[in-house]
Amino acid sequence: MHWVEEGKSAYLCLANVHMVMEAHDDPDFRRMINEADLVTPDGAPISWALRFLGVRDATQVRGPELTPRLCRRCARENIPVGFYGGTPEVLDRMTGNLKESIPGLQVAYSYSPPFFSLDRRAQDRIIEDINISGARVLFVGLGCPKQEKWMAANRNRIHAVMLGVGAAFDILGKRNKEAPKWMQVAGLEWMYRLANEPRRLWRRYLYNNPRFLGLLVMQLLTRGGSE
Repeated sequence: MHWVEEGKSAYLCLANVHMVMEAHDDPDFRRMINEADLVTPDGAPISWALRFLGVRDATQVRGPELTPRLCRRCARENIPVGFYGGTPEVLDRMTGNLKESIPGLQVAYSYSPPFFSLDRRAQDRIIEDINISGARVLFVGLGCPKQEKWMAANRNRIHAVMLGVGAAFDILGKRNKEAPKWMQVAGLEWMYRLANEPRRLWRRYLYNNPRFLGLLVMQLLTRGGSE
């Protein structure tokens, strides 16, 4: 909110295991994450890993919880917000639900971009529309790694604080159900999502999760040996 008040162009990444492994595999993507203004642990396994590595107060920051919380703060302080991503149906339902549940929320901008790549002129028009709208907080829901690449490419072009909140659009737009609270606390939200969308998510979880665990164990062992 301090950055919003300053009028700073910034981007925030909410990191889960998928994002960490994408950054591990792709040096260019890793640079984009490392150059973000703020990176928070979205997934429970990331917050646990941070605690194992000595960050004792690391807590999970979930996109579906952060989005309405920040919207409530913006409504209280009369700050316009915007949304970029999702399908038209999901975007309409999500913004409608948020405006209904948060009195005074100003949604200055909302746009569902096409799935195909836009040419430079169309991209420039979108940036111009966002800036003209006056939105000072922009929630981006394009999915990882697309949303992080988009935010990194447009920092200093978009006059707003951008947050890559990924699946929050589908959950708040009621396209996908949220995992039960006990599964979130137990770090099993990925299992719930995999059971609901196996064809789309099987590779992400069954390929990335074991590698993440193995690399974390290696890091802990190496760290312990160096100490």
